[in-house]
Amino acid sequence: MQRKRFNRYKEKKDEFESKLLDLARVSHTREGGKRLRFRAVMVVGDKKGKVGVGVASGRDVAKAIEKATRLSKKNLIEVLIIKDTIPHQVEAKFGAAKVLLKPQRKGRGLVAGGTVRIICTLAGIKNISSKVLGATGNKLNNARAMIKALKQLKQKNI
Repeated sequence: MQRKRFNRYKEKKDEFESKLLDLARVSHTREGGKRLRFRAVMVVGDKKGKVGVGVASGRDVAKAIEKATRLSKKNLIEVLIIKDTIPHQVEAKFGAAKVLLKPQRKGRGLVAGGTVRIICTLAGIKNISSKVLGATGNKLNNARAMIKALKQLKQKNI
């Protein structure tokens, strides 16, 4: 009689969508010369209210992206979404990066640029107005400020 074999390590279908936010070449000077590595910033989301940011560096681009994706899945947060928007206005600061998020009525769309747009899209927020108020163009700090702002969202008692 033939025995059935089950693949214990079967690849689970990934329900998350990922996007490369930033890729930087970083170097350390050692006694033998410069050591080059790559730093990747990945954003992962399921478009249903879960989003995460991960940062990792590796010897080559593929390794850095793989590590950052794994870390972003570990650092997922639950975003409060009501009628395709956020429940109230929120502001957050991380380093020099400062982000302001405002809820919008249905049909207004994503009025956001760069980092904020990517994170909102992957989180599943369809109507929002935002502004990056910080004095920096650093995508990593903007992403961390955005995550900090999304963590501040609270359910309003009606």
